[in-house]
Amino acid sequence: MKRLLITGAAGGLGRALTPRLRDMAESLRLADIVPVPDTLPGDDVVQCDLADAAAVNAMVAGCDGILHLGGISVERPFDPILQGNIIGLYNLYEAARLNGQPRIIFASSNHTVGFHKQSERLGPDCTFRPDSLYGVSKIFGEAVARLYFDKFGQETALVRIGSCTPEPQNHRMLGSWFSHEDFLSLIGAVFAAPSLGCPVIWGASNNDAGWWDNSHIADLWQPRDNAESFRAQIDATVPRPADDDPVLVYQGGVFTTYPIYQKSDT
Repeated sequence: MKRLLITGAAGGLGRALTPRLRDMAESLRLADIVPVPDTLPGDDVVQCDLADAAAVNAMVAGCDGILHLGGISVERPFDPILQGNIIGLYNLYEAARLNGQPRIIFASSNHTVGFHKQSERLGPDCTFRPDSLYGVSKIFGEAVARLYFDKFGQETALVRIGSCTPEPQNHRMLGSWFSHEDFLSLIGAVFAAPSLGCPVIWGASNNDAGWWDNSHIADLWQPRDNAESFRAQIDATVPRPADDDPVLVYQGGVFTTYPIYQKSDT
């Protein structure tokens, strides 16, 4: 690629991945609603509110690929979720349509299915069971991506990210962990594929305790890391919740216990 756009570049995941994505394109356009730290002289840095359609159109113009990490990444009151994850997501797809349809990796979430139990193994066509307004917003994003593929041919990888951290941090993450290395290899595979379509991809490593089946995209990408190698460390250092604790019952973990937040809660 000549130019790869990374939205949400100032967030934790954006900051972790950006240094290792520089070889994937001649230049990076790093965008966020807040200033992006730790940039290099050659970076194209854009401060952009996703709810501003004109700003999003300018942000997308001239890009060959988009890694969309931007928007609200946790449970919040509805209004910021509406602005960042619903209006902002629509603006991104309209901008892509108007600017040559660069291929998109959309950071969806396991919280689209968070009320499925950890005893279930899910394929890409499972029923949505969101655990939060955040999860609902990611379902909206997946629906928009599918619409734009069917109507216009806009290709998107819908990556339902589990727990993307350097190491799994607790017992739930033994099932949901998605290593940075595996995410980076997925990004490379998606942008290198001759044809992509609009697949749902579970953003998880090859965890023995995993809940998600990625066999439908085995020809595109296969993760290598496995949270099982951290089990002894977690057992020794992290208290295990009770078996009936939502953290160990539901795939969405603690998100299933959150209330519907109001503005006054923040």
